[in-house]
Amino acid sequence: MMLMHTVRSWLTVVSKCSGFNKATAQKIIQKSFTNNPHGYVCFQQRAFLKTMKIDTPEFRALFTPELEKLVQLFKKNSFDIRIAGGAVRDLLMGIQPSDLDFATTATPQQMQAMFDSEGIRTFNNKGEKHGTVTCRINDKVNFEVTTLRIDVETDGRHAQVQFTTDWQLDSERRDLTINSMFLDLDGTLYDYFGGQEDLLDKKVRFVGSAATRIQEDYLRIMRYFRFYGRIATDPNAHQEETLRAIRQNVSGLEGISGERIWVELKKILKGKHVPEIMRVMFELGINRYMGLPGNGNFQEFDRVWKECADLFPLPMTLLPALLSSDEQVLMLHKRVKMSKDELNLGLFITQHRQDDLGDEPVNYFQDLICDAAGNLDKAREKVNELVKYRNQRNILEELVAWTPPKFPVNGMRLADMGVPKGRQLAEVLSFLRGKWKESRYSLGENELLLFVEEARKKFAVK
Repeated sequence: MMLMHTVRSWLTVVSKCSGFNKATAQKIIQKSFTNNPHGYVCFQQRAFLKTMKIDTPEFRALFTPELEKLVQLFKKNSFDIRIAGGAVRDLLMGIQPSDLDFATTATPQQMQAMFDSEGIRTFNNKGEKHGTVTCRINDKVNFEVTTLRIDVETDGRHAQVQFTTDWQLDSERRDLTINSMFLDLDGTLYDYFGGQEDLLDKKVRFVGSAATRIQEDYLRIMRYFRFYGRIATDPNAHQEETLRAIRQNVSGLEGISGERIWVELKKILKGKHVPEIMRVMFELGINRYMGLPGNGNFQEFDRVWKECADLFPLPMTLLPALLSSDEQVLMLHKRVKMSKDELNLGLFITQHRQDDLGDEPVNYFQDLICDAAGNLDKAREKVNELVKYRNQRNILEELVAWTPPKFPVNGMRLADMGVPKGRQLAEVLSFLRGKWKESRYSLGENELLLFVEEARKKFAVK
């Protein structure tokens, strides 16, 4: 149901009900009203609050002495504090949250005064302008507590916030219904936008207008697909309104840092329905803002995903399946600024995915590890990911259990034997390494040194 009023009337209503001044109320109304053909404006009726009590093993497991102390401190000072966002979602799904975020009616200054009065250490003051204070209880556990707030102005990346004591106003500024719920420490769930029902129905919906939520922070496009891959059971049940809003606003991703996009993309690649989700993202034009080519090789991507998803491949094991060359891997890296190890893995996959494995694939992969320069553990990890990509699962366990041996001869030992340093020493070392590989890494130093004279003759070493 929509209630009709003039802007002037609602300025008075919003400022009086919320405690905001009229300038702030004006900005809230501009975000909440939509023009209609009759020259009136529409203000949505307050969401229908649903509450329920939960008492699950996962919920009870939260109550450490440190959490009890935090809750009692807020209660003692007559401030509300509730679990917010993702932790609530996880608890409703029967998942033990990896971390807890809290929301409160106390301002940062009030929280700081409370903690100071109890001798509780706080840090990370940079978060205070957005309402967040981090405290350390019993010198053991950190808790992040954020004042209820609304986004007064946004630019698609950052927001100017106004503090409030209205739980719904904070809820409606969040991205998805499943992330907009609060949970009191007595087990009472506060759900303003049907998040719990959406969880039960395996739906992923934006709070209110999808376009509005996206324009507040364009990274929410990526977050939508990340949570779709985590929550939805049907790989292709996106709401048309949501896809239309994403398509119309996808260019906003151009202003989002590559690092933030990469964090979300990696999480998408670790979820469910990955080929279907990536297809939709390409159809919507998101690929160009992630540094991916216009036409990905989805035939190869589908094959790799189908064959190795249960082996939990790394993101840069999967993504090269969409790419045709080292140049495209480097183009992706230019946009998302991945780590050196991630870049090296992507290049390694593209360079070796079509190699002839010969009659003994195990030997081939072991040689790749031992031929690698630098850290053998990193070399083994890259080779194991290549094995997943090529679906050589029958030998993966053997390779994982195999400890790469250390080449027993070094340049100093050859120099002591009179081999000149420089190119000739490198040639002799390479020759001995070849003999070592032929023995399947069984020859020791003394046995390998017997081949030094043969190497001298081969390379005309004086």
